[in-house]
Amino acid sequence: MPDDASMGRLLSRREVVRLLGGSAAWLMAASLMPRWAPASMPSPICVVRPEQTEGPYFVDERLNRSDIRSDPTNGQVKTGTPLALTILLSRIGAGDCQPLAGAQVDIWHCDALGIYSDVKDPSFNTIGQKFLRGYQITDARGEARFLTIYPGWYQGRTVHIHVKVRTAPQATRSFEFTSQMYFDDMLSDRVYTDAPYVTKGKRTARNQDDRIFRRGGEQLMLAPTPTTDGYAATFAIGLQLT
Repeated sequence: MPDDASMGRLLSRREVVRLLGGSAAWLMAASLMPRWAPASMPSPICVVRPEQTEGPYFVDERLNRSDIRSDPTNGQVKTGTPLALTILLSRIGAGDCQPLAGAQVDIWHCDALGIYSDVKDPSFNTIGQKFLRGYQITDARGEARFLTIYPGWYQGRTVHIHVKVRTAPQATRSFEFTSQMYFDDMLSDRVYTDAPYVTKGKRTARNQDDRIFRRGGEQLMLAPTPTTDGYAATFAIGLQLT
């Protein structure tokens, strides 16, 4: 796992020069832009992020779908504030930074009440259910788009979404990147005043209370913007593939 001290932020001007050479002045400008960018941005954004633990709740369901709110076993849709999430992948190479197409991006997270699907936990058993899980293959722009809900919370963790990138998921050897995405505490406070989140009660852990967040979480923040019925966010990841 890469060292958090050198990962998880926009590349500095010096680092861009070292990685790509002095001819990549256009990339310097792109790499110094804000972390969030509209899904329609034409140029890749090289944002190096820290990896974080996969956690105990990853299940390789191989559900190829963009809308992950429903449970395909029974058609039931999880309720919550809609979140349109775009994962934007770029590949940092020798001399350029290009969109990374053809990579498999999985996301998974708990529902509004803090429950994950298809796992057995001391407080719940959802084996066989498959809500709020799915993957997409990045397109020519390096984008994988998902429609989900704003995640809830559970004891000991702050609000987060898991993400896993695999560049050749069916091959014997592939590059893999696993991390988590976080939300501003004040935004979560606002979202949790609405149903169904409000029935969960006051959450027990904020970002700085979470030991996993404290290991690079500030460099893994989402910046959602309001939509007509919820929020939308783009999360850029720049990968140096071996």
